[in-house]
Amino acid sequence: MAQPLTNRGTMSAFRRPPGGRGLAAGSTAAVLLAASLAALAAPAAADPVTGRQAEYAAAAAEFGIPESILLGVSYLESRWQDHAGDPSTGAGFGPMHLTDALAVATEDGTHHDDGTEDPRGDDSRPAPELAPMPDAPTEASLQTLDTAAALTGVDEQTLRTDPAQNIRGGAALLAEHQRVLGVDGDAPGDWYGAVARYSGAADLGTAGRFADDVFATIRSGAVESTDGGEVTLAADPDLAPAAGQLEALGLRPTKDGTRTDCPRSLGCEWIPAPYEQYGPAPNQYGNHDKADRPNDLDIQYIVIHDIEGYYHTAIDMVQDPTYVSWQYTMRSTDGHTAQHVKPTDVAWQAGNWYVNSHSIGIEHEGFAANGAWYTESLYRTSARLVGYLADRYDIPLDRAHIIGHDNVPGISPAKVPGMHWDPGPYWDWSHYFDLLGAPFRSFGGKHSGMVTIDPDFTANRPAMIGCDSKQPALPCPDRASSTVFLYSEPSFDAPLLYDRGMRPDGSRATRQVSDHGSRVATGQQYAVADRQGDWLAIWYLGQKGWMYNPASNPVATPTLGLVVTPKRGEVNVPVYGRALPEAAAYEGTGVPYQELTPLPYVLNAGERYTLGDFSPQTEYYWAQTLAGPNVVVDGDTRYYQIQLGHRIMFVKAEDVNILPSFLGAP
Repeated sequence: MAQPLTNRGTMSAFRRPPGGRGLAAGSTAAVLLAASLAALAAPAAADPVTGRQAEYAAAAAEFGIPESILLGVSYLESRWQDHAGDPSTGAGFGPMHLTDALAVATEDGTHHDDGTEDPRGDDSRPAPELAPMPDAPTEASLQTLDTAAALTGVDEQTLRTDPAQNIRGGAALLAEHQRVLGVDGDAPGDWYGAVARYSGAADLGTAGRFADDVFATIRSGAVESTDGGEVTLAADPDLAPAAGQLEALGLRPTKDGTRTDCPRSLGCEWIPAPYEQYGPAPNQYGNHDKADRPNDLDIQYIVIHDIEGYYHTAIDMVQDPTYVSWQYTMRSTDGHTAQHVKPTDVAWQAGNWYVNSHSIGIEHEGFAANGAWYTESLYRTSARLVGYLADRYDIPLDRAHIIGHDNVPGISPAKVPGMHWDPGPYWDWSHYFDLLGAPFRSFGGKHSGMVTIDPDFTANRPAMIGCDSKQPALPCPDRASSTVFLYSEPSFDAPLLYDRGMRPDGSRATRQVSDHGSRVATGQQYAVADRQGDWLAIWYLGQKGWMYNPASNPVATPTLGLVVTPKRGEVNVPVYGRALPEAAAYEGTGVPYQELTPLPYVLNAGERYTLGDFSPQTEYYWAQTLAGPNVVVDGDTRYYQIQLGHRIMFVKAEDVNILPSFLGAP
């Protein structure tokens, strides 16, 4: 930026001294004076553009693209990050998210085909026999790197790992889309059709929504610290895109979008999950249950999943009546959303029938470990949908109600070890809640009795192993993460904690990427148990879990709230994975009593755990056959939802007291 002419010290050197003497009228002095004054009056030279910013500028100039277009598209894909050549969860590489699904292993199953979880999560009926997931990518949007290589003459490996060449590859793709469309225009607004084509979307609604998001980003501007330096996109509030170009792309209309339960701007399509009989037995039907929520069952949770595969595999699975279901599927590259089950109905998705009965499940394209990052387009689309659903069904925007599949408890001790762990430690909960308009904030002083887990996502890179399932002892790549490990003592050399549900043999938790027995995640809240210098302990699964929490780089921030603790005289209190009715509630309903089995955890005297919900519904939903009857059994027993470990759980209100978090805090 040019500096104003206010440097008095510099100007004073050219003032005439007393007596009229000083600078002579000679040519040399005059030339020097004139040159100096001109230099002061002229704008200062701008700092040279370097780093990632320069790479965008160079690629835009080389391929004749407005720089703002290249920056806007890249922001919607990667927020301008390179991720050190690590693939995204949608098989995309680099700042431009050039996709190469054939180079990303898809046969490494993790949570969906590992373990014993029954997605329906109801031990009153047999678990469905799940078909194997297809793994061969079929969508052209998953193979854009090949085309970029042909257009630039740069080999595919370089395009994956060199951010400057990756940006060139993305620029070449955009320029090629513009050439094919036959659009002759240099203004950013003339590139609407090319941007929509870059999304890879096959339908008008999604392609238009992606392009609209890119142009909205350009209008508002953005600044981001990246792994290649700070990048800035200057705001262009008057930008007017040529949205009429969308019709020239030859894309299909979005399927039955009017039937979906989505924000209108999202461009959702309706791909229904089948509700039909597939075998002779009465319970051989799929793959969800009809209900009348929230009239008969409250909707209390939204469950975030990842597919452990690509979008098309999820679409194949959810249309199979012998498989399982969820309400929505989201694609990574363009944020495309498909709906399969109405929110009013119960999908078989979370491995816990109580949670299924009271939740909406959203599957996101990707892998919890094999592929480290999600696109900005996916985060934004998901946040729009979740915000819409939370508002519609009065679901609180907090981590006690917007939960991962990895936060869902098992329904019994036998089911705990096989529960799924997606979306895993690489989902950016902090950014997600920023997009939801519900950022995590700090309340209370440094001695508050309650904390919110909130590490710096980019800087937080805990060491884990097993991201490659074929080599479970191999260290995971160095990746940004939402997870924080807990130690049994205030030392990095101390062992991790015990999770007696996941490891009934009594062994300690590990650093395996799928083992959350001794770690917490962003947004979760816990009661403080102890403090020693820069170390903070929380109550976790009946133990003190220590985390390094220096004031200069905190991973947990103080907050205020309510905690539960066993009533006076109670040695310990049982914990449950469901809030089921008491035996008397089943009388006259025709529904067999569903026995409530405690989980292998307890609340010990003196321990505290944060209160997530005052009154989760005490209900059991009896749905066993296609023809019904489907019955809701309501109970009088009151439960509280608590954060006991990594997963939410339930205690009976009669067993505990509720206290303000600051009362008696260490």
